[in-house]
This record gives sequence, C-alpha cells and structure tokens, in this order.
Amino acid sequence: MKLKTALAYLIGLALFASVVGCSKKPPSVRVFNERATKVNVQIKTSDNTINLNDVAAGQTTNYQDISEGPCGATAVIQNESVSPTRSFSAEKDNNYTVIVANTTPPTVRVDSQSK
Repeated sequence: MKLKTALAYLIGLALFASVVGCSKKPPSVRVFNERATKVNVQIKTSDNTINLNDVAAGQTTNYQDISEGPCGATAVIQNESVSPTRSFSAEKDNNYTVIVANTTPPTVRVDSQSK
C-alpha cells in the first residue's frame, strides 16, 4: 500500500511541476497609433528587432512575441522630423502596448498588462 501511495504522490508532483513550469508565456508587444498620420515603430530586444510598419491613424497592430529583458521602441512618424523613443523592460506573462501619442512634440509611452 505504501508503494502505491508514494507512486501516486510522485506522479501528482510531476504533473504539478510540469503545469507550473509551462505556465509562463513570453512577453508580447503591439503598437497603437494615436496620431493622424502613419507611423513605423521599431522594437529592439536583446536578440531581435521587430518592425511594425505603416500603422495607420487610430489603428492597433496584433501582438508579437518578444524576448524577456530590456527593449527599446523608436517611432518614425510620417511628416515629422522627430523620432521619439522609449525604453522598457519586458517580463514574461505581460502584454505591452507601444502608444505613439498625439502630442507636440510627438512622444511614445508603453503600457503593460498582465496576460
């Protein structure tokens, strides 16, 4: 009887560990354009660069998975000489929205939300 109990305990523990270990999702990022003109946004992570181009006025892109760690977002705005930037740290289980704000001068902010 003790062997069955110990075996059941080990199987349960292994199942629990696999569920907990796999529950973390990679961070993801999207762009929301508050401006009246198109924007191109470049997201740089420690190991990758993602370009989200031709984001129309008032539009939001789909989420893209990114690596965990330090990131930088740079917006190139149609008919503007200023390219605002923002740094942020991406963490697992979080979604990030890079917002190209309709301000003068143009600015970028990053909002985060848990998945």
